[in-house]
Amino acid sequence: MTIVSEPISMDHVDIHSDNFGDDNLLRAGLKLNHLRMIVAIEDSGQISAAAEVLNISQPAASRMLSEMEAITKTQLYERVARGVVLTTFGAALARRARKILLELREASREIGELKSGKGGSVFIGAVTAPAMSLVVPAINRVRKAYPGIEINIQVETSNVLARELLAARHDFIIGRIPDDLNPRLFEVTEIGIERACLIVRKSHPLLKQKVSSLADVRGYDWVFQPPGTLLRRTIEDIFLSQGVALPENIVNTSSLLLTCAIVCETDAIAPVAVDVAHFLASQGAKASDVRVLPIDFDINVKPYSLIAASERALPPSARLLYDIILEESRKQAG
Repeated sequence: MTIVSEPISMDHVDIHSDNFGDDNLLRAGLKLNHLRMIVAIEDSGQISAAAEVLNISQPAASRMLSEMEAITKTQLYERVARGVVLTTFGAALARRARKILLELREASREIGELKSGKGGSVFIGAVTAPAMSLVVPAINRVRKAYPGIEINIQVETSNVLARELLAARHDFIIGRIPDDLNPRLFEVTEIGIERACLIVRKSHPLLKQKVSSLADVRGYDWVFQPPGTLLRRTIEDIFLSQGVALPENIVNTSSLLLTCAIVCETDAIAPVAVDVAHFLASQGAKASDVRVLPIDFDINVKPYSLIAASERALPPSARLLYDIILEESRKQAG
């Protein structure tokens, strides 16, 4: 399968002298690193963070921004209490810059595929539960029908994945849109509700009783995802809504492997997606020591969705996997 990208033309991306002064931006000295910088500024809102993305010093990043303002002959950003924010002109340039950088990435991908004779590459991200329940069976179907397609998967939190998608590091993701991002930047198709549960080791004291309450589980050690993540917030909301104090002894980690290791070696409790818990309990290794703890309350997490970036067409290979995942979600829902 060959991925076809539109040719990169300045007419297409519409960065012209009409938009930013009398001189053509390229003739005036605009470079690719300038485009990367304005995109990084929009994504992070911090000059220091943008400098880190480009692997340059903060003074060098500030000089680059000054160069861009001299080239465009307009103010591109303003300083605010927590960093910087793009002006209307800066946001317009960032939007076009993002498209140019994406086109270059797609051109590089297409050339590489033509050289290797492969059927295309797909870059996706997913939170853990749909990665196991939807992405894995979809990949099996794709690889049988189109063995030349290369699939790259990142399993992370929605906070990370959404930003990676906006930075054009993924074709699409499965997760949720973080509250601090503009939902208009995304095209969203809801595909499932994530049910979660609590896991413990097979010799855990609470397994001696038929069912455990919030008051029962509160006094044990807990392994949580980092603060602010959706599953953690869901568990905390359940405690608070029932008037039960939050657990005090907590280990924070985004690693499922470390979570499993701690649970198997201690009396700690951890919330995970139901699909993940069943997978762990079915394994023949140490992970099979994991058990689902019967509880008298439900843990239903906010629905997850197939998410693509607005105004960004999916390459053919990515569209194929996207459609199969959507089909798998409807099959499982039915």
